[in-house]
Amino acid sequence: MKRRTSLRVALAIAGSDSSGGAGIQADLKTFQALGVFGMSAVTAVTVQNTQKVFAIQEVRPEIVHDQITCLFDDLPIHAVKIGMVASVALIEAIARALQSVGTLPPVILDPVMVSKSGYALLQPDARNALVRHLFPLARVVTPNLPEAEALLGRTISDISAMKDAAREIASLGGGNVVVKGGHLGDQDATDVLFDGTAFKLLDSRRIDTVNTHGTGCTFSSAIAAHMARGVPFFDAVARAKTYITGAIAHALPLGRGCGPTHHFYDLYRRAGMEIG
Repeated sequence: MKRRTSLRVALAIAGSDSSGGAGIQADLKTFQALGVFGMSAVTAVTVQNTQKVFAIQEVRPEIVHDQITCLFDDLPIHAVKIGMVASVALIEAIARALQSVGTLPPVILDPVMVSKSGYALLQPDARNALVRHLFPLARVVTPNLPEAEALLGRTISDISAMKDAAREIASLGGGNVVVKGGHLGDQDATDVLFDGTAFKLLDSRRIDTVNTHGTGCTFSSAIAAHMARGVPFFDAVARAKTYITGAIAHALPLGRGCGPTHHFYDLYRRAGMEIG
């Protein structure tokens, strides 16, 4: 008997974070917090804690490919989020899997390149492969400033340069672009959104905390969750921005390094539970 449900489903394709604050773990927590059922295709297992990434072991490309295709064969998927994909072989396997899908749902690509502790999460020869194979499949690309600078090979130091970067990244294949401005260091954290035609700026207060582990993963997953529910690009990003700002404001002071954001802060608040 075929089951019917209105529940929306999102697939995260990314690496596993053993400390639980970023990667697949952050993606699934974000999906659940925003009312979307989350599934995963694990690309790598990392050895990391709140202080640093120590090592990475990639999953075999054919296994990553088959994780994706077996899920699409079984049930409707309403959005896909792609995070850490470290090598050319993994990127090509993911592209083949997604290209085999009849009607591809919105793909949100977070071009993860370097961890907060400076560990390279994208091999140097894989950067061009990422642009060549995955950008054309993406509905939204969400680079932070260092990632945008690496993609374009130049410094980005103000809002005007962020707009230029968004326009150029869109021309690489990512139809909608969010250039995240958290690294500018201004009083407000300003993101530049571009849909191929129009720009929109999203501002939020800068929160004074070191506990920001997994913010990029969480933000892109929040965009994916809202788009899985049919929310248009600009509105989906605005809602994701509100969500990640709250998650950072209630970040958890765990570990000796950068603690994780609080993915369920709103649910805790509603239940009258202590937050953070």
